[in-house]
Amino acid sequence: MATLGIDIGGSGIKGALVDTRRGVLTTERLRVKTPKPAKPDAVIDVIADIAQRAGGTGVVGLTFPGVVTGGVVGTAVHLHRSWIGVNVAAAVTERLSRTTTAINDADAAGVAEVANGAAKGQRGVTIMLTFGTGVGSGLFVHGVLVPNAELGHLRFGDADAESQIADSVREAKKMSWKKWAKQTNDYLGMLDDLFSPDLFVIGGGIVKHADDFTSLLRPKAPLRVAALGNQAGVVGAALVAERARRRTSVSAPSKRTTPASRPAAQAEPS
Repeated sequence: MATLGIDIGGSGIKGALVDTRRGVLTTERLRVKTPKPAKPDAVIDVIADIAQRAGGTGVVGLTFPGVVTGGVVGTAVHLHRSWIGVNVAAAVTERLSRTTTAINDADAAGVAEVANGAAKGQRGVTIMLTFGTGVGSGLFVHGVLVPNAELGHLRFGDADAESQIADSVREAKKMSWKKWAKQTNDYLGMLDDLFSPDLFVIGGGIVKHADDFTSLLRPKAPLRVAALGNQAGVVGAALVAERARRRTSVSAPSKRTTPASRPAAQAEPS
């Protein structure tokens, strides 16, 4: 059964049905520009439109470009600040009448790459970095997510990192790939020193230019381009939602009735 994944970004909101066993889209990826201003009601309207067009009736996985804890938004740098404190998972569940799980966008992309992509089977410390409107990050130890790392907001020189090396900044400033890579190598060097990672995975919108920059990046740790490309967030959102559904299904008490004359049997997990 395919699961709906929706990836909210600062410039676009993307969604598709996903085969979570194989980590692939089963429908065309839909993309709608992120409304301006990106307030909750406007963004949820877009999510509802994508869900209706994509189809499906099961659970929904959602990413959000900021800290998300228990479905509640903690930061919203690239959307409207009125998102802060909103339970985005609950709001979308109510709107769609479908159980929704929410996770940080780069965390979701990393989950997809660990499950079926460039970091599959990787041991040690993996850092997923997504370069797009901002710089997102997913931090994994032996494949287990450390949520909401937000390494793109680390202090880097006189400002946070994403304000200097996000793909949107590169485009706006018309930076050459060589200049962008020089600054990004300094950033990767800082992450090397802080975390001693065993692997970097580069994803986000920038991957469509992978041939232009991969040879210019030289961190100490090995570097790979996201195997799922810019679809990783959608796939990861669906994976997280499906895993949550399975946990709920397994932990739910059985409604099976057992004749009083026989001892109750253990319910098989669904």
